[in-house]
Amino acid sequence: MANTRSALKRIRQSEVRRQRNKQVKSKIKNTVRNFMNSLGEEDKETARQNLISVGRVIDKAASKGVIHKKTAARKKSRLAKKLNQSQQAI
Repeated sequence: MANTRSALKRIRQSEVRRQRNKQVKSKIKNTVRNFMNSLGEEDKETARQNLISVGRVIDKAASKGVIHKKTAARKKSRLAKKLNQSQQAI
């Protein structure tokens, strides 16, 4: 256990941040899952709208520091690539 007041405060801050990061990462996963499901249904317009919403969630997470900016760019790029491939297959 921590011995100093500053260490105790750091533990409290870390826990609050951990909970916040957990919520944001869960939201990213859920929106990506919705996007992938819309790709499977082959509805182009819904998939495009879901990609936009995924992009917003990922960008917000990157701006808050939950994920790295390059990780966000990579995720968005890969999802856009999947959308383009699915549209070419149709």
